[in-house]
Amino acid sequence: MADKRVDKSENNAPGGTNVAVIGLGRFGSAVAESLLELGYDVLGVDSDPRIVLDWSDRLTQVVEADSTDEDALRQLGIQDFPRAVVGIGTNLETSVLTVLALAELGVPEIWAKATSVKHGKILAQVGADHVIYPEAEMGERVAHLISGRMLDYIEFDDGFAIAKVRAPHGAGGRTLAQLALRSQWGVTVVGTKRPGEDFVYARPETPVPDGAILIVAGDTAKVEAYAAQN
Repeated sequence: MADKRVDKSENNAPGGTNVAVIGLGRFGSAVAESLLELGYDVLGVDSDPRIVLDWSDRLTQVVEADSTDEDALRQLGIQDFPRAVVGIGTNLETSVLTVLALAELGVPEIWAKATSVKHGKILAQVGADHVIYPEAEMGERVAHLISGRMLDYIEFDDGFAIAKVRAPHGAGGRTLAQLALRSQWGVTVVGTKRPGEDFVYARPETPVPDGAILIVAGDTAKVEAYAAQN
């Protein structure tokens, strides 16, 4: 067990900076590493001693434990953490039982990775507050990028999307009001950006420079339709 304990009195308060990440595979370790870079204190939990050893010098605290064992999690003080992330994906039973154990312990906010819609529904039923489908979401995003119509793309659950697209041909020098993308396409321009220059928040009088990138948002179908004509 690699154990580097931190003072939990403030970090474990609601909105504190302690997060437990259970399952340090590709997804869980990427989440843990990103949280560290954002200044969070991360408790990593995994049943594989080799993984625990590998992360022992990188995370705030790393322990080898059976995450389906409620007593083991209680001894680690998981119930005092404001947030927990379950990154287990290959073993569905372990994933579900871990979320159930966290819910039974009263962890306020539980995030869990799902490998299928059915898996995600079960996770939500047993206590997950947020279910993530990383493979499906990344696959959809990559498909949009491969099409060449968008430079980046994020779709939300409620049919809303944000995309980074090139400004229309001939848009250089015109204002966003003159382009009238909202009235013509039903999308809202959030801002403009040129390589090497600062992001500019959109206003009707904002000029569109030659070679600019537009950040547009709106109904998913409308964002896709606008991007397709670019």
